[in-house]
Amino acid sequence: MTSGSQIAWDDTVLPFQLDRSDVRGRVARLDGVLDNVLKQHHYPASIEALVAEATLLTALIGHAVKLRWKLSLQIRGNGPARLIATDYYGPQEDGAPARIRAYASFDADRLDETVDPFSMIGSGYFAVMLDQGAGMQPYQGFTPIAGGSLSSCAETYFAQSEQLPTRFAVTFGKSAEPGRAARWRAGGIMLQHMPQAGMSVAAEGGSGEGGLLTHSDILSGDAGENWTRANVLLNTVEEMELIGPTVTPSDLLIRLFHEEEPRVFDSQPVRFGCSCSADKVRNTMSIYSQRDIEKMTTPEGLVTADCQFCGAHYELDPATLGFEGKNG
Repeated sequence: MTSGSQIAWDDTVLPFQLDRSDVRGRVARLDGVLDNVLKQHHYPASIEALVAEATLLTALIGHAVKLRWKLSLQIRGNGPARLIATDYYGPQEDGAPARIRAYASFDADRLDETVDPFSMIGSGYFAVMLDQGAGMQPYQGFTPIAGGSLSSCAETYFAQSEQLPTRFAVTFGKSAEPGRAARWRAGGIMLQHMPQAGMSVAAEGGSGEGGLLTHSDILSGDAGENWTRANVLLNTVEEMELIGPTVTPSDLLIRLFHEEEPRVFDSQPVRFGCSCSADKVRNTMSIYSQRDIEKMTTPEGLVTADCQFCGAHYELDPATLGFEGKNG
């Protein structure tokens, strides 16, 4: 049976601020969103874990984007897990839910389900991309795959690209409640030090892996002490507090940070959602000539396409495709 607290804050992101520490953050709980993302595919367990973590990070990071903006994460590597891609679509209007989608590309023959899923990425990069809409130049930021988890990669990205100390505490997995089928759940907290005048970074590089920046390369003095104190408190969080049905986000923040004067803001609902459509498939295929389209046409006289994110299947008339289209 679903409890009232689950109904109230599953699939939401709650922003907050710790006034004493100059730290802002978010609490996220994904239930139906993550289940919908993963049930579109039949991923091996290691790939499911990577997609689950990336989706949760996307919800936590994406909350900062404005209305109708789009934030994307891409994790690319030379290992069996070749690509993890997520999109976060900002709400179309105030009060509307944000939408999240995700998918993975992998080499099943090379996967090893006995090792840590993160090691299946290999060497590569963690990218954050921001699309602010028509007429605006998209933003892209990259950081190497390092640190032992996607969360660590995200922390490094913010330190390197934004010079903002950032910390994630996340957990995810399948849960089974009496009388209900097993389903995916995820929960996490993001902490981020607010920008301050006078922040400076040593020119010779950072103290982290491979010379990457860490919070100690950016913060010092009282700001560094405040950041350390908030992180020590976050270290006490338990997995069931992040994904369990009995502790609400506001109660969790009070339990963890009551001495840091937590202040919460309006929560943001998130839903699974894909932006694919037949028209977008046609636009994508507008780069091909009619000769190319003929090669794609099935014996039944159709061109088919499948959305990698949601699995939608499209069957299109080849006469409407290609850069010549109906005029060819």
